Amino acid sequence: MSELGQLAAYLPRFKDVRIVCVGDVMLDRYIYGDVERISPEAPIPVIRVQRETAMLGGAGNVVRNVAALGAQISLIAVIGDDEAGHMATRQIGELERVYSGLLVVPGRRTTTKTRYLVGTQQLLRADRENTGVLDHNAKAQILDIFEAELKDAGLVILSDYAKGVLDPEMLQKLISISRKAGKTVIADPKSPDFTRYAGVRVLTPNARELALANGQPCVDDAAIEAAARRACDQIGGAILVTRAQNGMSLIEAGQPVRHIAARAPEVFDESGAGDTCLATLGVALAAGAPLPDAALLANASAGLAVSKAGTAVVYLDDLAGVLHTADLQGAEAKIRNLTSAMEIAAKLRSRGKKIGFTNGCFDLVHPGHVSLLRQAREASDHLIVGLNTDASVRRLKGEGRPIQSEMARAIVLASLASVDMVILFDEETPIRLIEALRPDVLVKGADYTVEKVVGHEIVQSYGGRILLANLEEGFSTTNTIARMAR
Repeated sequence: MSELGQLAAYLPRFKDVRIVCVGDVMLDRYIYGDVERISPEAPIPVIRVQRETAMLGGAGNVVRNVAALGAQISLIAVIGDDEAGHMATRQIGELERVYSGLLVVPGRRTTTKTRYLVGTQQLLRADRENTGVLDHNAKAQILDIFEAELKDAGLVILSDYAKGVLDPEMLQKLISISRKAGKTVIADPKSPDFTRYAGVRVLTPNARELALANGQPCVDDAAIEAAARRACDQIGGAILVTRAQNGMSLIEAGQPVRHIAARAPEVFDESGAGDTCLATLGVALAAGAPLPDAALLANASAGLAVSKAGTAVVYLDDLAGVLHTADLQGAEAKIRNLTSAMEIAAKLRSRGKKIGFTNGCFDLVHPGHVSLLRQAREASDHLIVGLNTDASVRRLKGEGRPIQSEMARAIVLASLASVDMVILFDEETPIRLIEALRPDVLVKGADYTVEKVVGHEIVQSYGGRILLANLEEGFSTTNTIARMAR
């Protein structure tokens, strides 16, 4: 069994973990739309808004990830008495295994980041925030809540986004209280003055933050190690440097550096991946994993996070799926984003290869699915499967679906010999994928007619064909789930 496969033994312990997180909560808004023209008022694109979503960011995203991994967590943070603060409060209240210690500060604005996206391309981000230091009364209330929640916690996470909660005084008080109580502390820094975090067990800067703290570039492994060892001396703990496509580097005093290769199938969106890393590292350490193993788990989670759209959350099933399939050659590599898929499809087509496409939820893969995918692959040289995200499945099928997480479903499909590529899509239909990939063969089951197949007009317009695959009788995901319920 591979090193990653062995790490799965820690996952059952996650449910017994309790963490306290103190930091800066924010609300991440995403506005999706199409751009079809340039404004007559200025040389800027006009976005026709189609939908909007909002989710917890910053320390709120750390909390979402900890809860998604099955652990319990108390969140201590400040918000304003405004619409964004009310939405953040509601979203936190809807999370299982999360205990809220939100402090409403009158006159303070809840940090909000609004991103405008067309497809997978982010066009603009607009921020609303206050970053002033909290007054003495607010600090005292936070410390009171913290000491009460600390009693039952196994680890403390400090999520610093430089929005005013974790100033130098507050950081040192929180670290001092935690250490006196015998609790491990880990932190994600925003200040270039790492001495603020003295006393933490692990600090998790990215390469840019490490470079700023050292006043010199960190462009290669040697520079990363040298800068991180200086940082280790400053904090008296270890440094886990997150390095995007270059993975992570773990540096501990007196130990050789450990460079960990990136595990992202494809980078789709880096928003919140640092939060996912911090959350997984904390849960793993609290569950008894040694730091090197906890770092490997954090790296695996971060790789999953960047393959998802929006502020990332990685569920326990997602992580378990990656660990349990670590020994399956090529499974993860088959999970791609649209940009990568378009490039691969273009190269294959230039070699005279025929591209096939089908789509679905594939919640519980049964012999009917296997037969359809086999027929689709036989009709093409390279089969791409569009897979509905969890959010998309919920909109189509209702609450309670899907049964398996999107990454678990993607890994199962990618493990099939008949499937060459899997792409997640968040819309109700795969029309955007079909327009971009221009498959030669579009495949659906024989319970459809050609006219009812989404995208048939597009495919037929350039000479492609529609294949209605024979169905295996007696197999239905919905009926299977109904039988299980009975």
